[in-house]
Amino acid sequence: MQQHVKALGFLHIVFGCLGILAGVAILAILGGIGAIASLADHSGDARLALPILGGIGTFVFLLLSILSLPGIIAGIGLLQFRPWARILTLILSAFELIHFPFGTALGAYGFWVLLSREGGQLFAQPTFQPVPHGRT
Repeated sequence: MQQHVKALGFLHIVFGCLGILAGVAILAILGGIGAIASLADHSGDARLALPILGGIGTFVFLLLSILSLPGIIAGIGLLQFRPWARILTLILSAFELIHFPFGTALGAYGFWVLLSREGGQLFAQPTFQPVPHGRT
């Protein structure tokens, strides 16, 4: 089951990076369209296009980055078998189910891996056992 948890972590990192990359691409495309429009036409309307398209591109980039960052963080935590990463990934898996088809597959895989008995045991915290007095 360790290989499944590592694969799930890697998939979350990849999907998160793809989301950020999509945001960068949209920012570059909209900024480029605005720049071309302002260079091609020197009217007041063309100069107005650059800040509007740039603002929309920036908004979309920030939105995609904010939505992708938890997946990257969860993926890194899963690779290190952190208990908080299991909880975060289960929450993300619930949201991913609505993103058909890849998000649905990733969400279902996340539930299968993390809710299995073996998957839960990988994230169990070791119990604290105090040292008796007089021993070090």
